[in-house]
Amino acid sequence: MVASPMFPLGSVLFPSAAIPLRVFEPRYLTMVARLLDEDEPGFEFGIVLIERGSEAGGGDERASIGTMARLVSVAAGADALLIVGLGTRRFTVERWIDEDPYPRAELTMLPELEWSEALAPLRAEAEAVVRRAISRVAEEADIELSEDPGAAVWQLAAIAPLGEYDRYTLLRSTSMGGLLRQLIDLVLDAEVLWSAE
Repeated sequence: MVASPMFPLGSVLFPSAAIPLRVFEPRYLTMVARLLDEDEPGFEFGIVLIERGSEAGGGDERASIGTMARLVSVAAGADALLIVGLGTRRFTVERWIDEDPYPRAELTMLPELEWSEALAPLRAEAEAVVRRAISRVAEEADIELSEDPGAAVWQLAAIAPLGEYDRYTLLRSTSMGGLLRQLIDLVLDAEVLWSAE
């Protein structure tokens, strides 16, 4: 197995969703430099949720399922690099290895969730529920989704106003239908909590 560079975060990345990151720790600046190195082409790194601990400094406990991110932009900020990663494939962490100079792990890629046209009504319901929930917490609910239905489902999960542990539950889905049903249930549960407040 090849060791992949890893970026543990306090947030979940879904396939087909983008994540902006502010990179300032020396270990992650080194990681980005190596990703951009012409001698070591490979612009992907893994993102996993930190279950306990903080993003800076290490010593955290990490989730076992994550998403590969393709580096799509890099810009220099005043005191950090500003990068954007685009989620590609989900994986399971088999083993964390030496973190010198940055976190790395051996990974097994998970199969992609398969889309079926029979899921179109469920996807329409999920989109209606998510957009309604977004409109309750934000002014702008007119977010465009991919024309690819499988990618659009992951994007719906990414924009749903949910906490990170709910998002991690969605990331662990084993079927597209299961992902859609859980997305609907979690957003409806969140709406009940907002109503109670």
